[in-house]
Amino acid sequence: MTQLDVRPQGTDTGDGAPAEGMRTKGLSGNSVGLLGSAVIGVSTVAPVYCLTSTLGSTAGEVGLQMPAVFLAGFLPMLLVAFAYRELNKAMPDCGTSFTWTVKAFGPRVGWMCGWGLVIATIIVLSNLAGVATSYFWLLAGEITGSESVAALDGNKGVHIVTCLALIAIATVISYRGMTATKGVQYTLVALQLLVLAVFVAMAFTKSGSAEFPTSVDFSWSWLNPFAVQSFAAFTAGLSLSIFMYWGWDACLTANEETSGSSRTPGRAALVAMVVLVGSYLATGVAAQMVVGSGDQGLGLANPETSDNVFAALAGPVMGPALGILLFVAVLASAAASLQTTFIPVARTVLAMSTYEALPASYAKVHPRFRTPGRATVTAGIATGVFYTVMTLLSEHVLVDTIYALGLMICFYYALTAFACAWYFRADLLKSGRDLMFKGLFPVVGGVLLTAVFAKTLADMWDPAYGSGSSVLGVGSVFVIGVGLLALGLVIMFVMGRRSPAFFRGEVLTKSTPALVAED
Repeated sequence: MTQLDVRPQGTDTGDGAPAEGMRTKGLSGNSVGLLGSAVIGVSTVAPVYCLTSTLGSTAGEVGLQMPAVFLAGFLPMLLVAFAYRELNKAMPDCGTSFTWTVKAFGPRVGWMCGWGLVIATIIVLSNLAGVATSYFWLLAGEITGSESVAALDGNKGVHIVTCLALIAIATVISYRGMTATKGVQYTLVALQLLVLAVFVAMAFTKSGSAEFPTSVDFSWSWLNPFAVQSFAAFTAGLSLSIFMYWGWDACLTANEETSGSSRTPGRAALVAMVVLVGSYLATGVAAQMVVGSGDQGLGLANPETSDNVFAALAGPVMGPALGILLFVAVLASAAASLQTTFIPVARTVLAMSTYEALPASYAKVHPRFRTPGRATVTAGIATGVFYTVMTLLSEHVLVDTIYALGLMICFYYALTAFACAWYFRADLLKSGRDLMFKGLFPVVGGVLLTAVFAKTLADMWDPAYGSGSSVLGVGSVFVIGVGLLALGLVIMFVMGRRSPAFFRGEVLTKSTPALVAED
């Protein structure tokens, strides 16, 4: 009598053997545990930075339903996180989205998915470096009590030099390996969450007091997404909310350096997601209770303060002394994320090079630190050059590039979700669990992100989207977003001439879990 083995062919079954077609990269294994991996996921998202830059914008779009939109944005990310977890169990590879979509859909779709991740990360790195620079000088001005020191951020030369210095520091830390990364992140993430907790507690305490005339009483309707005044407002708020969760998958790209590589990163991603949604909901509710979501005074939607809410609320809510801690937390958040965001881009490039989808030189791992040294340094240089050129060229172009980021995020997350359902298609009817976690949840998450992708693409056509600039009557955000994806197609064509074996499917082959008969 035969016994059926339902394990995916080539899956890591616990004996340390890589999955079918997978290649080892030479990274330092067992460097990170569950806690360290979850911390990296939270850090990459940069919750305090995301909150200060998006609370006001989201409130401006959906009013008091901001907490509901935070929940709505959490849903597709949670569903996609299940896809990442299942794929990582079968194929724990640092190439994550790239590797998995190649296995599911073939080399060209996989290459473009990897490109989407890489270009999105470069954009985020440049943005984070700029934010960290601004808050560095803002904090220096607060500490010294000098407006002239704070105003140094407005000096383009000083700003660029400071920004490049921060990028260099982050690159060096990432270059030295996961152990150095983990040690820095424990401190910075703990500081962020602690300061957020203090802010939330003090906002709850002061809500309704005479010094905050715009404060409002809590209502459960704040958690009802159907109460948003229009679908257009809801989708605009949802797009902002999805951006606030981007980066949790960094703990998956460190899977080959994590203890229990097939299970720990997936669990860490879910832990990071829960911490993030809890932080966002608590802060959003507390901020609305203390100042409201209006556009007057300290109201969150006030256009004069909505792009940097904590700068306006730090002193009134926490007082002069503790308020400085909120500036420190935003700086720590941006700096921490700047450093950990090197993890996904460097390891994705490493994997693409290892599987011959990029030049072989990027597959080199530092012999001492066991990190993708060349890929990390290249990412740092690319970030510095990108930010410098964009800043000198036009601040409008830089702003529009950041707005185009949502397109890249939805693109590669949705592809990864669909890859999960397609890769495991032979498993879906084996059990209710397989149907839900390998099929239904990923597909729903992918459909939701595809809908946001399509809506964002349509909105980008309008020159009013983003900075308001245009190219031949077409919104510059659309031109940049679609142009960056098109650039990926061009590079893919060039690599197809240089590395035909990968694009013929001979290096990393398509496969699917199958029933294997054993005597």
